[in-house]
Amino acid sequence: MRIDKYLWCVRYYKTRSLATTACKKGHVRVNDEIVKPSRDVYPTDKIQLRKDQINFTLTINDIPPNRVGAKLVDIYRTDTTPKEAFAANELLKYSKDYYRKKGSGRPTKKDRRDIDDFTEEIDS
Repeated sequence: MRIDKYLWCVRYYKTRSLATTACKKGHVRVNDEIVKPSRDVYPTDKIQLRKDQINFTLTINDIPPNRVGAKLVDIYRTDTTPKEAFAANELLKYSKDYYRKKGSGRPTKKDRRDIDDFTEEIDS
C-alpha cells in the first residue's frame, strides 16, 4: 500500500491529498528515509511524521484493506511517540496565550501607548 494512502487509512490525515502534500514536503519518513507519496509500505516499517509541530513515530503492524474506524486503528499500527513530544506542545499552547483575545476589537489607548513604547525601544 502507498504511504499516503496508509496514513489516510489510519486517520493521521483527514484527506489523502493532505497526506500526499505532507510526503512531498518531506514531513514523512519511512525507516529514516524521506519518501515520496507513492512509496510502498510493509508491516514492520517504522514511520516518522511531523504534524502540528509534533514528531509522531509509529510502527506498521498490518495493512488495512481500506480506511478504518478510530477504534480499529490500533490493530494496524503501534504508536511509539514519546510523551515529551506532547508535553512540548502543551508548553507551546501556553506561550501563545496573549492577554488580548483575538478579534476583541481595536486597541485601547493604553494598548496603543504600550505598542508605541515597545516600538520606540526597538528603534533606539
